[in-house]
Amino acid sequence: MIKLTKFKTRDHEFVINADLIETIEETPDTVITLTSGKKLIVNESMDEVVRRVMEYRRALYRNSR
Repeated sequence: MIKLTKFKTRDHEFVINADLIETIEETPDTVITLTSGKKLIVNESMDEVVRRVMEYRRALYRNSR
């Protein structure tokens, strides 16, 4: 799970299951498309979302050892 911020808000954070992310694109806003087809617009850049997903997966790998 990764924590993100809804578009155009500073304090409305939410948590998303990183395994459900299908695509991330900047148009120029960052749009995340989930495997269900639902789209989310977030404040974080595409690179930041990718970084958080990678950190999440690394943490899972470390904890599974």
